[in-house]
Amino acid sequence: MPPSSSAPEGDLRPSLDQYLAAAGDVVFRVEPAGRLRFASERARRLLKLDLDAGPVMLTTLAADADQAALRNALAEAIALPAGNGETVLVEARLRGPDADIWFELRISALHHRGACELLVVGRDISQQHNNEARLRHLATHDALTGLPNRLLLSDRLRVVIAAARRAERGFAVATIGLDGFKKVNDGAGHPTGDAVLKMAAARLRKTLRDSDTLARTGGDEFVAVLPGTGSEAQIKLVAGRLLATLQAPFEIDRHTIYLGASVGISIFPEHAEDEVRLVALADTAMSRAKETGKGRSVIYSARAGGAPEHDISLEASMFQAVREGEFLLYYQPIVDAGTRQIQGFEALMRWKHPTLGMVPPVRFIPIAENNGLINLLGAWALKAACVQLKHFEEVARRPLYMSVNISPRQFRNDKFLDVLDEAIAFSGIAGDQLILEITEGTLMVDPVHAETILTRMAEREARIAIDDFGTGYSSLAYLKRFPISVLKVDRAFVKDLPDAPKDAAICNAVLDLAKHLGLSVVAEGVETEQQLDYLEQRGCRFIQGYLTGKPMQANVAMAALKEDLYTALLPTHHRPTIQ
Repeated sequence: MPPSSSAPEGDLRPSLDQYLAAAGDVVFRVEPAGRLRFASERARRLLKLDLDAGPVMLTTLAADADQAALRNALAEAIALPAGNGETVLVEARLRGPDADIWFELRISALHHRGACELLVVGRDISQQHNNEARLRHLATHDALTGLPNRLLLSDRLRVVIAAARRAERGFAVATIGLDGFKKVNDGAGHPTGDAVLKMAAARLRKTLRDSDTLARTGGDEFVAVLPGTGSEAQIKLVAGRLLATLQAPFEIDRHTIYLGASVGISIFPEHAEDEVRLVALADTAMSRAKETGKGRSVIYSARAGGAPEHDISLEASMFQAVREGEFLLYYQPIVDAGTRQIQGFEALMRWKHPTLGMVPPVRFIPIAENNGLINLLGAWALKAACVQLKHFEEVARRPLYMSVNISPRQFRNDKFLDVLDEAIAFSGIAGDQLILEITEGTLMVDPVHAETILTRMAEREARIAIDDFGTGYSSLAYLKRFPISVLKVDRAFVKDLPDAPKDAAICNAVLDLAKHLGLSVVAEGVETEQQLDYLEQRGCRFIQGYLTGKPMQANVAMAALKEDLYTALLPTHHRPTIQ
């Protein structure tokens, strides 16, 4: 007959169990073999335990998927040297009568007169896991319609591509754009427009099969991934259904709205074999459908709508631009939300073409990323920005920092750390004055490589920022795994503040997450005083956007520092005293 949980037993005094019961949400004393000797009153109540009914193994209390991890943690704790005070941490779900409960279990080995016993103290972390699940959903789904966003679409597409390759079968990708949607927002207002989008999403989802993926990728654009739909007859049938479901009127409040749609289609592997190109070509075909009458579907044709010819000449011009020194850096201030004082700058690459003028980064950065030129341009930008920081500090007469974007190809280059070392050594700045901005997607392409590189970057005291936080990879695990210092809230979550409840909820969640993880937050795209006030009141210390400074040339930035320009935006009694 096993001993009662309250009966005196073993080398530990019974009164000690009463103290142990207050140590955590659940507390257990466990034999080395894993059998429970004691369970706190709260543990017995939460898990409906009856130790008088027979022997109970701790691992059997865990969910099936977590039993191996718990078993390994117990073995690891037993193997710890006696008397060193170390503990083993493991997260596991324990079976409750109604639902599994997440606990963080801290396991210690207690040695007394040659005998060993394990003390397991658990903390309920169910709310934390629920919050992480909610943030993961927000990161991968469109806030308005609840459909997958562009990020999750890419993940699903990669899975479908892999399956199609194994089965040697084609499939189609369809981009659906509402025709005349702008008139709804302009004429009936954005709430009505949002209602139309939600209704359109529901209709499209109902039209498609469960095996299909429907995502919202833009204001009035949706993308459908259609596994197994590869023949022309199948494509025409599905496209016809998609068009028909959106031709019916939308009844919103007192409005009856007629829209229709245009559909563009690309086919794997006929048109492309990667997810980015498939969506891009479907989008090109959709644009062609709109240009040629709307309310119709068009299958991509290289002859009818290929890539713009100027991209080829633009790529050739880029190599000439490097030789001629046409690339330059602009600097956008990052300011303290409370004092408006400049704390640092983000270095932004620009291309001043002799005939095209200023070429936007969205045109030349993807080309440089594809042809490898980004490694040369990125190394130059990093060194030049570090040198410029020294000049900025001489004018400001106080410490500043510089934030520099690192492209995916740069990050994966085996010479990147050498470039980083050269930039720090050549400029003479301290490593912690440099913030390296990396997107979430870049980190998750190869997490093992990313962890190695980020750790070595942190050894140089360089700080790492996650750029466009919330729009990238769906996992939050990297915040715990990687040495991250800064989160940059994407402008997409800032532009409609404070009047957009869902954007506000996302910003609040990010700020709360950063606070508990000890991370700094920079809000991008701040353009109004209302946005700044909202973010400052919720603890966002650093602001970047047109309200406090557009990207500017170095000489303009130095003038702003010399005159302490942005503090002029504050009332006189709030202006800081500059040492």
